[in-house]
Amino acid sequence: MPKKFKRILLKLSGEALLGEKEFGIDYSILDKVCGEVVEAQKTGVEIVIVIGAGNIWRGRENDKSGIERVPSDFIGMLGTIMNAVALQAGLEKMGVHSRVCSALDIPAVAEPYITRRAMRHLEKDRIVICAAGTGNPYFTTDSAAALRSLELGCDAVFKATNVDGVYDSDPQKNKNAKRFEKITFDEVLEKDLKVMDATAVAQCRDNNMPIVVFELLKKGNLKSVLTGKNVGTQITAH
Repeated sequence: MPKKFKRILLKLSGEALLGEKEFGIDYSILDKVCGEVVEAQKTGVEIVIVIGAGNIWRGRENDKSGIERVPSDFIGMLGTIMNAVALQAGLEKMGVHSRVCSALDIPAVAEPYITRRAMRHLEKDRIVICAAGTGNPYFTTDSAAALRSLELGCDAVFKATNVDGVYDSDPQKNKNAKRFEKITFDEVLEKDLKVMDATAVAQCRDNNMPIVVFELLKKGNLKSVLTGKNVGTQITAH
């Protein structure tokens, strides 16, 4: 793991924006998330964000709708664009410049994702929010996070969750669950720890892209990781 991160990819789930709501965006949570990102940027790190859409659409849980996998996945991609635009609005409200770059072409609300253009935004201290996953069905936003981190030369993927790292079982169900401070990619896959989908973990492993799993809404957590404090779980090759 680099001692000083120059550029990171922050993976946010759509569920992170739910708060106490059953659907949509809790704006108090949105403000907290944006506040954490703004404080992290003050450390000098360049930030790429990939966001999911679980607060709007979860295709695997909508089987009763009768909608087939491909259109269901595209609905999810559109949901990520809604979340990305909301995140952009929250960041700009705090005085931080950002750009939404979409893998689907929706020019009225987002730029098309072009790697070189996204790199220029980062170099100009803009936060880049990547929306619509990879633009392809059958790929999760976890896989999109792994892909974008590699394309954009990030130092690590930061996976934001609602617990303080990777455990050997669900800590919300098992009070004796053990938290790992460090773990390898192979152990995550062998133990089926559900940190990210297996395709994303394998892609990070094969390209030596570290993953840091941390609790998002604990104030100052993201900044703490960036400044070298022992927070969360590090997933590396060794």
